Amino acid sequence: MSLIAVVGATGTGKSAFALDLADALERTGRRAEVVNADAMQLYRGMDIGTAKLPVDERRGVPHHLLDVLDVTDEASVAEYQSLARARIDSIVDGGAVALLVGGSGLYVSSVIHDFRFPGTDPEVRARLESELAEHGPGMLHARLRGIDAETAAKVDPQNGRRVVRALEVIEVTGEPAAARLPDEPVPWREHRIVHLRSDRGALVERLDERVHGMWRQGIVDEVRGLVPLGLERGVTARKAIGYAQALAELQGRMPRADAVAETQQLTRTYARRQVGWFKRYRHAAVIDADDVAARGAELARQAALD
Repeated sequence: MSLIAVVGATGTGKSAFALDLADALERTGRRAEVVNADAMQLYRGMDIGTAKLPVDERRGVPHHLLDVLDVTDEASVAEYQSLARARIDSIVDGGAVALLVGGSGLYVSSVIHDFRFPGTDPEVRARLESELAEHGPGMLHARLRGIDAETAAKVDPQNGRRVVRALEVIEVTGEPAAARLPDEPVPWREHRIVHLRSDRGALVERLDERVHGMWRQGIVDEVRGLVPLGLERGVTARKAIGYAQALAELQGRMPRADAVAETQQLTRTYARRQVGWFKRYRHAAVIDADDVAARGAELARQAALD
């Protein structure tokens, strides 16, 4: 198998599992390279808040699509799909196994499934973004729900960009279903999926501690260094969980205790959405992320499969 996706909620140990899998494959004589599927790890300088693996901890395994965007760039899943697939093709053509690793569900699905993105209309997009700025995402999400409740149920009501994009696709194509992923997607190329899951209570405790760790490691200083690079102008980057709160603290708009608490709450909510998203991967090998024996058995199984 030339493509293995390692997915799961934040805090389930995907990066470490991918490196262990690369080691297991190496022992069978097969090289592996990692392709990032975490939207926020695409950004240069956003390291602490995204738990980006430092270069010296990557065990010599090549990692791709990290640090490819400036904080002023807007992340685009359609552009990511093109970049990731090209990189995977290059890895596979070079005789290695591509490990697609990350928790951004739409980004993962855009790569492993034959999902085609409808075109954009600048005028429609501009009008919807103006409405978003004036009224907020709630009103637009209510409109989306009135047009297509099924699509609305799969879009975070607070994610204004996703709501705008769904409404744009529906208006441009005239087809509500065009704004959602198919229930039975067609694979882009043959692949396997490993889904790491963790007990909810244990995961919440680990995530809350991770947020405390972000502040101990200096996320506010990291944000201070990103401000001159345009973080405050970034459409996507400035809204990232942890970064928005650290920026608010840096600007004196939020005390540290509140910034930490809000980041913890948003992280828990995001992890819950990730769990729901990855449940749709019905053919994935689901393993207990906290069970060392289970992880080891799955590593051996993946390395042994052709």
